[in-house]
Amino acid sequence: MTRHFKSFPAALPLLLLAMVLALSACGGAASSTTSPGSTGGSQPAAQPPTGGQGKQPEAGVPYTVKHVMGETAIKETPKRVVVLVNDAVEAALTLGFKPVGMVKAWGTEPMYAHLKDQLTGVQIVGDENQPNLEAIAALKPDLIIGNKLRQEKIYGQLSSIAPTVFSERTNSDTFINFKVYAEALNKKADGEKKLAEFDKRAEDLKKQLGDKINTKVSLVRFYLGDKVRIYYNDTFPGGILKKVGLKRPAVQDKDTFADIIGKERIPDADGDIVFYFTLLDDKGETTKTENMWLQDTLWKNLDAVKKGRAFKVDDGIWNSSGGIISANLMLDDLAKYLLK
Repeated sequence: MTRHFKSFPAALPLLLLAMVLALSACGGAASSTTSPGSTGGSQPAAQPPTGGQGKQPEAGVPYTVKHVMGETAIKETPKRVVVLVNDAVEAALTLGFKPVGMVKAWGTEPMYAHLKDQLTGVQIVGDENQPNLEAIAALKPDLIIGNKLRQEKIYGQLSSIAPTVFSERTNSDTFINFKVYAEALNKKADGEKKLAEFDKRAEDLKKQLGDKINTKVSLVRFYLGDKVRIYYNDTFPGGILKKVGLKRPAVQDKDTFADIIGKERIPDADGDIVFYFTLLDDKGETTKTENMWLQDTLWKNLDAVKKGRAFKVDDGIWNSSGGIISANLMLDDLAKYLLK
């Protein structure tokens, strides 16, 4: 014991020096991670582990989408999207996604003319009513977007391939569906911005139209051989007309879908202006029907026809594709024909 007490004063300076150095080292380490003014201040503070990849975790993931079929959990923003309904193709493109697979367009061509330049290399995986499950699986998607009206029976099979989100129906639900698709793609904020931009365009057109906003707009479609439809408000074009605030002929101002009409009801197709569109078929039957009707005396006697106010427009834009790109192009057409 006596030996230890005698040696302690001599060792004290060394012990104190060691303690000071240790405290300095601890203080230096603390400042390098917490002080924004230190050399390490440009590095994010308290970043969670990233699996050794040196990347920050992506904002908003994982996420869950509530939709008509329930809830779908999605681990990360998708990169390989397969789209099984036409309006969702337009939503994907609008939000910066090029699908790896999609269903074919309605009509004779695999893709709509107004979209095909943006869809080079995209694989066709059947049509809306009959998607090809094997082709879909082969693409190894990380998200599938579909529609309950078209594909409810195969939802379970699709979900076994990849997380699957459905919109409920088509018709005039363009903007309701777009919100669902934007959430599925983890682009909710961008989707809201695109919808706001469209609403502003529609409101601007309404202001430009002035008194012409009271124009009664008739919608006629030639499709499936000899069938002819008058379109009401619960349709894609009817919904856009309503957004702008344009009027409909009394006989067409119904909150339902459409009626198939025969020639005896051609007078119901009249309005201040008539827009007609034709779904092409492989045999050319709808074109024959269109030509036959346009030559009919009842058609020629429509007030809009006699005044040169009946116009043929693109079926893909005015009806079949049914998405936000088409909606904007339809605004362009309305301005073109109503403001001149």
